[in-house]
Amino acid sequence: MSSLIIRQIEKAILDKKYLPGAKLPSEFDLCNQFGVSRTSVREALGTLEAQGLIVIQKGRGMFVNKLSSDTVTNSLRKYLVRMTDRNYVMDLVHARQILEPAIAFYAALNHNDDDIKRLEEDINKLKICQEDYTELANIDTLFHLHLARASRNRIMPLLLDPIHKLIPEIKSSVYETVGDARDSALIWHQKILDAVIKRDAKAARLAMEEHLTIAEEHAERMLAAQKETKS
Repeated sequence: MSSLIIRQIEKAILDKKYLPGAKLPSEFDLCNQFGVSRTSVREALGTLEAQGLIVIQKGRGMFVNKLSSDTVTNSLRKYLVRMTDRNYVMDLVHARQILEPAIAFYAALNHNDDDIKRLEEDINKLKICQEDYTELANIDTLFHLHLARASRNRIMPLLLDPIHKLIPEIKSSVYETVGDARDSALIWHQKILDAVIKRDAKAARLAMEEHLTIAEEHAERMLAAQKETKS
């Protein structure tokens, strides 16, 4: 029965019967409306909250969430974490190899001056940062997310963001384990940016493909080093 409640409330929200910030009926009213137990209602509300559609405030009630890109990406990230085990490193790399060359291609075609400034700042930060592996991973991630926004495709950042939110720990381990990883990232980020600035979409795509091929090799080296340490 909880699935029926979820579908009905989702439909009401999508049909704008309940607008962002609107208060939902109480648990008691929902029980009467659907003719179900409080347990079923609570299960449904818990699922809707996990999906980011509603917010439950203790003592105040339940409200329709104000949707943003973070709402979407955080929900997808939580789903990926729950549905994957610790052996997803190469799956993430391969997912990036599918998505990001196209992102670089369209960033070259559609970027504006502000996008270039952000990407240049990311590269400068990477040049300055040395052995803070967590910060290196975060700066690296920002470059790729800013590139996705520069593509002017509203779907791409939503797809890429949850993937990259699973990556920081992995990237940090790569930077710590693979000695030339930082220099490689600097070289290829600059090559990608140079192609984007020139609006050479094919060169941008090719540079990203080569960058992620090397990233795959680095991930394999990191995993091999971790396996050797454990054995």
